[in-house]
Amino acid sequence: MESVGTVFEIKRFGVHDGPGIRTVLFLKGCTLRCRWCHNPEGIDPGPQLAYYAHKCLHCGECVEACPHHAHSFVDGRHVLDRARCVACGACVEACLGRALKFFGRRLTVEEACRAVLEDRDFYTDGGGCTISGGEPLLQAEFCADVFRRLRQEGVHCAVDTSGAAAWEAFETVLPHTDLFLYDLKHTDEETHRAHVGASNSGIIENLTRLCERDVPIEVRIPTIPGFNADEASIAAMGRLLSGLPNIVGVRLLPYHVAHSKYEAFGRPDTMPQVPAPTREEMDALTSCLGELGLTVQRR
Repeated sequence: MESVGTVFEIKRFGVHDGPGIRTVLFLKGCTLRCRWCHNPEGIDPGPQLAYYAHKCLHCGECVEACPHHAHSFVDGRHVLDRARCVACGACVEACLGRALKFFGRRLTVEEACRAVLEDRDFYTDGGGCTISGGEPLLQAEFCADVFRRLRQEGVHCAVDTSGAAAWEAFETVLPHTDLFLYDLKHTDEETHRAHVGASNSGIIENLTRLCERDVPIEVRIPTIPGFNADEASIAAMGRLLSGLPNIVGVRLLPYHVAHSKYEAFGRPDTMPQVPAPTREEMDALTSCLGELGLTVQRR
């Protein structure tokens, strides 16, 4: 019996998620708590309701539609009681201003593949499907089932992973994956734990084991000022990567903000209040990796 996955977004015509033009399935659920996460809607594994205050018309339709009394207006201000919300979606259908949006729907393998194959005419120059998240390998069986079906159709398949998953999950998807996009954030254990909320030992161990398998890997480094956007941190990661096989390139991803997303999901905004790295700073970090013999790309 094929698995079912929980997807929070399907992005079409992606050009930063692997080679060529790609359709990206974003799966819900992640064990990490990166302070700079720009997809907070992918953290929790279950369906979620987002509320965008600037779109609210204060019409009260959501109050009438919700069977669980999760919506109310207090002193003219919309209040969402998330403890009452069961993510049934009734309020989303009733919302006149589109201030409410539902993230997280269950898709069968057939439904997911049908959505991807709608774009197959655009998969030139190595394009295809990327499964991202959240952490997609928390739904490894679904990833493997989707990729198995897509590869039968000649579609290139890539996984975009944080590496924070059991090695067994990697083994589940390996036979059906053409490319791994692998996040590496820091080599220092204490610094990683302070900013990501988890150890990096398993992530580095998984990367090392994955490099021993015959599959290409593109390592992605989110460059965050105050965390790793300095030459010492980048050089330490570069030294680690330069000794590993099957790494086809390293991509530096400059920090950018997504503060409004946190408000929409009622989550504390953890994003660093710092500017994005300058072009000159990114040039210096790129040169640092290049001097270690690594092929470096920038978004």
